[in-house]
Amino acid sequence: MDIGGRSGEMEVFAMVAEHGSLSGAARALGLTPSAISRIITRTERRIGTRLLLRTTRAITFTAEGEAYLRGARRILADMAEVEDAITDQGAPRGRLRVSAALAHGRLTIVPLIAAFSARYPAIVVDLMLGDEVVDILGGQADVAIRFGPLADSPLSARHIGSTGQVIVASPDYLARHGTPVTPQDLLQHNCLRFNFRRAAPDWPFRVDGREFSLKVAGTIEGNSGEALAQLAKLGAGITRIGAFSVLEEVRRGELVVLLERFNPGDVEPIHAVFVGGAAMPARVRAFVDFLVERR
Repeated sequence: MDIGGRSGEMEVFAMVAEHGSLSGAARALGLTPSAISRIITRTERRIGTRLLLRTTRAITFTAEGEAYLRGARRILADMAEVEDAITDQGAPRGRLRVSAALAHGRLTIVPLIAAFSARYPAIVVDLMLGDEVVDILGGQADVAIRFGPLADSPLSARHIGSTGQVIVASPDYLARHGTPVTPQDLLQHNCLRFNFRRAAPDWPFRVDGREFSLKVAGTIEGNSGEALAQLAKLGAGITRIGAFSVLEEVRRGELVVLLERFNPGDVEPIHAVFVGGAAMPARVRAFVDFLVERR
């Protein structure tokens, strides 16, 4: 590779971040670790600040390094898009990084990927499943699937679906601890909750046309709906979760839906979030349009 210019330095830096080590980046780029180290040092000297903190065990980024990485990823993606457009007259192509939550990705997004790939064979779909929120502006993904109300940001979003919520528990748990008949009965049960900040601290209900929230508690919290569903299936407690994620478990009798007559019917919107605008890559537009088409 050409490492003489700034774009080459950026590619090296991005590879170090992707692989978490100088040796991993060296293998990916066909260079030696010492060559990677010299390039990083050259970049730091030119910029005038430390970007990486290197020890024998790990590499960490300084605040300036994180900012440089975000900018480098954006610039490299823009360069790749320009080159793709020139070589293929603007047809959708290149690498498309898609971030989705574990359960929704596995159950909803993954089944769509085969059809999308067949329609757009020049696009390489790089699918990342995980419940952490990726930094799209920082270049960690091109499209992210997000649940719930969206915070104000310069990102664009398109509505691709919605899901209701259900309260579930395993037959084993209910046999051991009893079945709640009213929302207040949950105060005597182990309730498994989400721990991320956007999650409401209480569970909502509707009784006689009036909505209210009940503060529940339990011994386990998590940031993964799939993990909470599995814990409920194992008899650890009761959880409130997206209905789409437990359809099969309910059908098979592994989980039981509880307190449905008190369900307030709240719906959580699902959006595809991305960097829009006139320079939006054709591959991103194609994928988002495909999700809207299949919603």
